[in-house]
Amino acid sequence: MRFIDLFAGIGGIRLALESQGGKCIFSSEIDPFCRKTYLANHGETPSGDIQALDIASIPDHEILAGGFPCQPFSLAGVSKKNSLGRQHGFRDKTQGTLFFRIAEILETKRPIAFLLENVKNLVSHDKGNTFQVIRDTFEELGYQLFFKIIDAKGFVPQHRERIFLVGFDQKRVPNPEFNFPDQPNQSPVLGSILESRVDKRYTLSDHLWQWHQDYAEKHRAKGNGFGYGIVDTNSVTRTLSARYYKDGAEILLKQRGNPRRLTPRECARLMGFPDSFLIPVSDTQAYKQFGNSVVVPLVEAGAARLFAALRKAGVTATRGERSA
Repeated sequence: MRFIDLFAGIGGIRLALESQGGKCIFSSEIDPFCRKTYLANHGETPSGDIQALDIASIPDHEILAGGFPCQPFSLAGVSKKNSLGRQHGFRDKTQGTLFFRIAEILETKRPIAFLLENVKNLVSHDKGNTFQVIRDTFEELGYQLFFKIIDAKGFVPQHRERIFLVGFDQKRVPNPEFNFPDQPNQSPVLGSILESRVDKRYTLSDHLWQWHQDYAEKHRAKGNGFGYGIVDTNSVTRTLSARYYKDGAEILLKQRGNPRRLTPRECARLMGFPDSFLIPVSDTQAYKQFGNSVVVPLVEAGAARLFAALRKAGVTATRGERSA
């Protein structure tokens, strides 16, 4: 089925949907370094700023996919908006956010389904108001929403909780048979994704290692326990973040002498990317890109359920219509 890849990053969601037989017909990503990695691996440069995009130019598609950034929404009352002659509903409440563009594309292009990913705190942001606006927006647009926070640790050796949102056009898929994938009972361990030979530059210097220890001790003395995370080959790591390039604090691998950071290739594996995935950027950019990406095998499992639900509903793979 045809899909579009929005806020595409380096194409982790694209890899997942393509593994289940999906065909990407459009992509969008603003970061120039991500665009470079995307081109190296997917053979195309994504469109740039989604805010400047002419929505009418997006090809017709069955599935909208993407990992959109979370931004604060305006929740001013509809009555006040009416008194000022301003729009209300999703066009008012989400205006100025990147989610607004997703809503506009759904309204204009009417894909049959969508698959979106975000941080788990989306649910609790602004005391739940932000997520309520999102739910109301999908309802206003005629989509039935399924959502779940899933920890990726059953798919890769990493604790990584993210919220996944899947929706279906209620007119074309009125009773979707959809369930999120179950988490595997046993998690792989870090040793399964480590490289056999690692350059010494990934080992922490004496100065940086001492700084980590002093910083952790200072916070332990205050009672908050904040500090670095040491792991070994039998571990499941903390969440890899986009700031990993700074000091590697959340995942430091125990070894003889000072611990070391994971290499960019190990970070790719920690996110479930295949070794065939090219890394054409600096280590700093690679750490940012993998820290901002999705866990590919987890999205694959979700995409398999999504495609199965569409097939059960009689959705064709090419026309975006339900069969008779």
